[in-house]
Amino acid sequence: MAANTQDVIMLFGDSLTQGGWEPLGFAQRLASAYVRKLDVINRGLSGYQTDWAIPVLEQIIAKQHEQHHVPTVQLLTIWYGANDAAPLPSPQHVPRDQFKANLIHLVDMVKSPTSAYYSPHTRIILITPPPVNTHQWPGRDFDQTRLYAEAVKEAGHQTGVPIADVWTEIWEAAGRDERACEEFLSDGLHLNAAGYEIVFNSIMKIVADKYPEIHHEKLQTIFVPWSEVNVDDPRSSLAKRPTIVWLG
Repeated sequence: MAANTQDVIMLFGDSLTQGGWEPLGFAQRLASAYVRKLDVINRGLSGYQTDWAIPVLEQIIAKQHEQHHVPTVQLLTIWYGANDAAPLPSPQHVPRDQFKANLIHLVDMVKSPTSAYYSPHTRIILITPPPVNTHQWPGRDFDQTRLYAEAVKEAGHQTGVPIADVWTEIWEAAGRDERACEEFLSDGLHLNAAGYEIVFNSIMKIVADKYPEIHHEKLQTIFVPWSEVNVDDPRSSLAKRPTIVWLG
């Protein structure tokens, strides 16, 4: 099996994250921005909610004693709420207080020094669910989704993690008109290319403001540009090098 030569950005969430690989999705945009610098790993699972996310994250991130064998997750995005906000009797429903507690638990798994999954070099961004357009997707509650978006922000403030407030950004871009949200939603719940552009820009703004050391413009490629290869002795200049080097 080939060794993984690059550290990673891990995208963790539900169908909104899984759909990030769609054309012009936020995962695709991140992969393009970070090509040759950080690998983008998509761990979005359609239909999942935060009760189920906890045992999943336990299996996809390394424990402390394993971390020297695996690439470092330099950035972890956590994006839930769209399914948790589904009204009862949906099995996807998670009560708001439990949803908020689950988000805090997911963050603490990575941030707490007492956690078996502690990763001091991993930066985290929480992402709110977007508004739901009930005219496109009947059976959901607009105000309930808003309350779950607020819960994400509360969890972020409590844990000190920055929040990509996608709910507010799309709501404002739609002129605070639920029907007009269809400009950013493919079916009332999931995002189209315009919606994912808002997500990508929001993430990159947070990176620039809070985590500038991992902004793609501040990173060097893991292997030198072709123009720097020593043509007389290629191997001497083709050693893997650290990606995260502050370039000013």
